[in-house]
Amino acid sequence: MKALFLEAPGDKPDIRLRDVSMPHVGENDALVQIAACGLCHHDVAVMAGLLRRGVRPDIIMGHEISGVVQRVGASVQTIDEGDRVVAALTSFCGNCDRCRVGRQYRCREGKGVGHAIHGGFAQYVALPATSLVPVPDGVDLVEACVAACPVGVGIQAITDAARVQQGETVLVAGAGGGLGAHAVQVAAAQGARVIGVTTSPDKIQAIEALGDIEVILSTEDLDFSEIAMALTGDEGADVVVNTVGSAVFASCLASLSQFGRMVVMGEVTGANANFSLTEVLFRDATVVGSTGASPGNIAKALDLMSTGAVKPVIHQRMDLSNAEDAFKHVRSRQVFGRIVLIPPSD
Repeated sequence: MKALFLEAPGDKPDIRLRDVSMPHVGENDALVQIAACGLCHHDVAVMAGLLRRGVRPDIIMGHEISGVVQRVGASVQTIDEGDRVVAALTSFCGNCDRCRVGRQYRCREGKGVGHAIHGGFAQYVALPATSLVPVPDGVDLVEACVAACPVGVGIQAITDAARVQQGETVLVAGAGGGLGAHAVQVAAAQGARVIGVTTSPDKIQAIEALGDIEVILSTEDLDFSEIAMALTGDEGADVVVNTVGSAVFASCLASLSQFGRMVVMGEVTGANANFSLTEVLFRDATVVGSTGASPGNIAKALDLMSTGAVKPVIHQRMDLSNAEDAFKHVRSRQVFGRIVLIPPSD
């Protein structure tokens, strides 16, 4: 089969398709023919050489996987050949203390897909059958690749970590990115008032088209926290979803209401955040990190997609062989939503 490998990271990474053997299918595994795999900013950071933690050398990357089951191992009873599925972001044991309480994404024996075990930038992948979630009828299989990340990740951050309630105000920083464009929809589906922040004038109309979303254009001349305060009558947002990280951390904190909660979902620059602790103390604020998605939240993501409450935001479908061009597009910050990579047909 064909699979994509990162030969050398950098600003101009060496990324090549290789011919490799078909993956081994164990008795508890399923072989999936990949329909699409999203290009996450996490993947881009690895390709750029900014991130290596937990990434095995010579790994097939890609964790936003959708496809069709071609074969199942002898002990598999949960899925069948021909099923349309998406993959969880991590394999998991199902038995440890974390798995038992729905935190399979932090399984003590877990292995990240596309990081510790081979992922979806290929024609086929073999994964534990327990890591696969069925795709409902009516959900486009290519678009389904964003169900775990970013939609499921957004659900986990907004409903589990930030505990957003109906009627609360949620500000999403980085609303035009892959995480942000889906997070604003998840927050709206929770019944929140949603304010999106973007630095790209060209993305304002597209963000507004995602639903009843107010948009702040962030510029160097005016901190977006000042506009957020004005829009909320100087109360601030109950929840700030920070998909960007350190670059906007102080502004996100300054946008919070009393007893506000900030959930950090991403880190774009790899820098440290500089902020005043008094901003946390006198707001009685909570700051929490959130990554990953449980199988339950991935299933919720697919349900929201099937009803149209969350619409997958696909910027472009590109051939897997054009991964270097996709990398350049994402780094340019002109992409709205996700680029998804399509493997060659047999």
